[in-house]
Order: sequence, then C-alpha cells, then structure tokens
Amino acid sequence: MSEIAQLESEILSAASAAADEAALEAVRVAAFGKSGSISGLLKTLGTMSPDERKLQGPLINGLKDRMTAAIAARRQTLAEAALEQRLNTETLDVTLPVREPPAETGRIHPISQVTDELTAIFADMGFAVAEGPDIETDDYNFTKLNFPEGHPAREMHDTFYFPPKPDGSRMLLRTHTSPVQIRTMLVQKPPIRVIIPGRTYRSDSDQTHTPMFHQVEGLVIDKTAHLGHLKWILEEFCKAFFEVGQVKMRFRPSFFPFTEPSLEVDIQCRRDKGEIRFGEGEDWLEILGCGMVHPNVLRNCGLDPDEYQGFAWGMGIDRIAMLKYGMSDLRAFFEADVRWLSHYGFRPLDFPTLAGGLSP
Repeated sequence: MSEIAQLESEILSAASAAADEAALEAVRVAAFGKSGSISGLLKTLGTMSPDERKLQGPLINGLKDRMTAAIAARRQTLAEAALEQRLNTETLDVTLPVREPPAETGRIHPISQVTDELTAIFADMGFAVAEGPDIETDDYNFTKLNFPEGHPAREMHDTFYFPPKPDGSRMLLRTHTSPVQIRTMLVQKPPIRVIIPGRTYRSDSDQTHTPMFHQVEGLVIDKTAHLGHLKWILEEFCKAFFEVGQVKMRFRPSFFPFTEPSLEVDIQCRRDKGEIRFGEGEDWLEILGCGMVHPNVLRNCGLDPDEYQGFAWGMGIDRIAMLKYGMSDLRAFFEADVRWLSHYGFRPLDFPTLAGGLSP
C-alpha cells in the first residue's frame, strides 16, 4: 500500500472513531494543522522536480479534498446525533401555564400609586409639582417657617442632624416638605399654586410611624386666596381620592408655627369590622392639617403680607394610602416583601386618571 493510501485509511479510521466534535477536531488538526500529516505532504511539493510534481501533485491534492469532505461529512453526522440526543432528553411540558411577562407580574408600590393619584387630582385643579432636596438647612426647615429658637421640633429626639460644620451650623434631614414651600416662594413670583410630594424624616418608629415617611403639601399664594378656597380644594380632593360622591369635613382650630389661623381637618367615616368607609357614618377621622400662611413666613420669603396671602395644607401619603387601601401596619411599606407587594401593588400600565378612575 502506498504512503498516500495508508494515510487516507488512517485518517478515515480516526474520523469514523471520533465520538464527538471535539475528537473530530483533533483528527482534523492532526491532518491539516501546521504540523499535520497532509500539510507535511503539501510542503514536499516545493522540493520536487517538475516531473515529480506533475505526478504527485494530483495525488496529494486529491487526498486533501477527499479528507476534507470526509471530515465535514463526519461532523454533520455527529451534529445530527447530538441534536437527536438533545431532542430525546430535553422535553417541554406544554400543559404548564405560560409565564406572565414582566409588565404583567411587576407591581407599582402603593406609595408610588397614591403619589400619582394625588398628582392627577391636583393637576386637574391647576397645580404644578414642586420638589426640593432631602438634606436641608436649619434656616429653610425651621427658621424661615417661623419655628422659634428652642422649639421642641428642633431637638435631636425629633430631628436627624448631620455633624456640625466648622462655623457651627448643621445640615439635617428635612422633617417635612415645607422647606420646598420656602424655596418656591423665594424663586417664583405669585400667583403660586403647587403641591409638594416627597420623603421626610423624623426620629420615630412604631406600627404607625417610621423614621422615613412620605408627605404631600399644597401651597397657594396670591392676592385674594382665603379659607373658603382652601375648604373647597380639600373637599374636592377627598371626594376624588376616596372615590365617594360626597364627604362631610370638620375643621378644628389648631396651631402650627407656619400658619395662622391653623386648622386640623377631620373627615366623616364609618368604622365597620376593621374597615373604614368614608362619606357615611357618624365617626370622624383626622386626615390633615392646614391654615393660612403666616405673615412672618411671607416676609421671610420677600413677600409683602399686606399685598399677598395664601394657604397651605399637608398630609401623610403613607397614612392616606393605608386608609384607602386597608393596610394596617405602616412598617410593611418598607420591608420589600414581594408577597405583600403582589397583594397590595398595582399593575404598572394602569395609570391613575380622573376620567378612567384613580384606583384600578
């Protein structure tokens, strides 16, 4: 047997014995690699005489073509066998339910949902949304809001302070969203009509209080704003938010440093088997505080209280979310329990609108 015939037989035997594509690749490299057997024969063509090259060239090139085709055919056979094995071992149970896409399984947190509901309601009344930083100065958080020196709200047991600066001043985590009222009045000329949703921080934690919670405040400043306007706005808000046809509200005198007069607002409700229903019953539930903006606050913002007046109100977003959607423990809002979110969360594409309904 000639050298070429013997080499062909060896390569064919090795290719046939290859059990997988990795083994077949080793056979190909042994034949056609840089130091391969067929590559070696091809290199000898350059050292042959013209007559020898005319005789051996077709034989060696023929061997190359046949072995290339044989290895390719074997690779195709192995690939088909591997696919057949996968098809026989990998099965799909088509009777199982189809998994829902992320847009269906994902849920909007109730706080985000209620914030969107608030925004939709007040936007319909012509209010813009104002925002401000969570880290505030003592001046914006207290002084310009008419909190006197020594007021209990300034104490460490109520407020999270940062370490003092070299000049002795301290930054703090805002205890309410009211500093944004100051920032708005300092940069925007009346008339002003804004709501201010955001995070606030106080040193408190139990079933109905958390160190971080959410508030929304409203502010109206112009030359003719009065308590009648405030009462109408709050009544319309409560009817839209709690989705009832009518509500009865009770305004009680109170005290806040930044408003005068100051009022606490109760809404009529009925308590029944652990549930609270609004717009009916004989009970009352406090939901927010409000009042006319104190003249000192207007002066601190460069506004003349003899020319401008206004009113403001504030409420806890977490609290009204609990009241509307029947949640008993505020701490669950921040525990990141997927089971809780799946139960109380909202579908991500159901945007709250007054026309289509706030809560899906």
